[in-house]
Amino acid sequence: MNNPKIRKEIPLQIKILLGLLIFSLGGLAGFLLRINLVSSESAEFDQLFQPFYQAWNIVHDQYLEQPVDDEKLMQGAIKGMMDSLGDPYTAYMTPEEYEQQNKPLLGEYTGIGAYVDTSGDALIFISAMPGSPAEAAGIKPGDRVVKIDGEDMTGIDPALVLNKILGPAGTLVKITVEREGQSGRFDFEITRAVIAIPTVEKEMLQNNIGYIRLYSFSSNSADEFNSALTNLLNEGATSLIVDLRSNSGGFVDTAVEITSNFIPSGTILIEEWGDGSHDEYFANGKPLATDIPLVVLVDGGSASASEIMAGALQDSGRAKLIGTTTFGKGLIQNWIPLVNNNGAVRVTIARWLTPMGRQIQENGLTPDIEVDFTEDDIQARRDVQRQAAIDYLLQSQTATITEEKLN
Repeated sequence: MNNPKIRKEIPLQIKILLGLLIFSLGGLAGFLLRINLVSSESAEFDQLFQPFYQAWNIVHDQYLEQPVDDEKLMQGAIKGMMDSLGDPYTAYMTPEEYEQQNKPLLGEYTGIGAYVDTSGDALIFISAMPGSPAEAAGIKPGDRVVKIDGEDMTGIDPALVLNKILGPAGTLVKITVEREGQSGRFDFEITRAVIAIPTVEKEMLQNNIGYIRLYSFSSNSADEFNSALTNLLNEGATSLIVDLRSNSGGFVDTAVEITSNFIPSGTILIEEWGDGSHDEYFANGKPLATDIPLVVLVDGGSASASEIMAGALQDSGRAKLIGTTTFGKGLIQNWIPLVNNNGAVRVTIARWLTPMGRQIQENGLTPDIEVDFTEDDIQARRDVQRQAAIDYLLQSQTATITEEKLN
């Protein structure tokens, strides 16, 4: 029987060749499509930056003082881009500024010994370091710098103002400040010194009250804090004061590790990202002192990582905060070095919240027990905040003993 529709098999080799050809044509089409998209994006990019290129050429062709410094032009462009975002903590740092900003977390630097805020329209002191020339001179949290060596600093980039304060050890700098709530201006003549950045100091107080002063959350602070805490516990401490006054912060991971000494589990802070998503940092599960009565001292110089620790301990009910309202810095920055040693950009990437979702930025933490210094306290060098912490713990000890007797 004859069949007019006899099917002839295509040889396997030809099938493979056809498949490869179709695959290649598909890949080529995809490649050409990607090239077209990239070209389109590149054209849009070039169109967007035409005014910049035009301004660049105008400066090189027409500016009076030639040749211009291309590196400074480039750095100025980056600074302008960061400033245009309107965020007080996002900024460009020159190589010199980046080096100076890093030094307080790395060991020592040369200056007057003060933590500062360079995010606004003026340089503001957050706090003077204990035992520093700035503290001896009388610099206070919130002091706003208006003159350096008699030169008006109004409208000057705070980072540049900071550079004028820094200088060789043994040299003199005159700083004029305005103080919130007080009229007039205050002049300070301060001799610069090599500032060793303190981290931790400990002391055993009366009635076995342990005391730890934490000055910063630097790279080695967690190890030093854990060592101090372990030693105090071994010496018989039955209650503890952690002093975060004038501690302007440092590394988030260090804050989490130190706080984990007192919280056995759970959230220590929440990061809130620009898209609304959240990340949580949890206690590391290696606590050293979960039951010992605990007080944390805070003030207007307690900022950033200090507020992370104090906020977590307050939210969890693990500690009482005593002192004054904290600084209120609840934004997280990433410091990214730029290529070819061209400084760094500091970019706000998230805000942080306490475990209960409280926002610290511009609000700060309100202490459970508010205690402030009077002028008489300052003149007499009475640490009324630390004494208030001691009194609170002594009262707690008495109440515990009474309760045990009743039971």
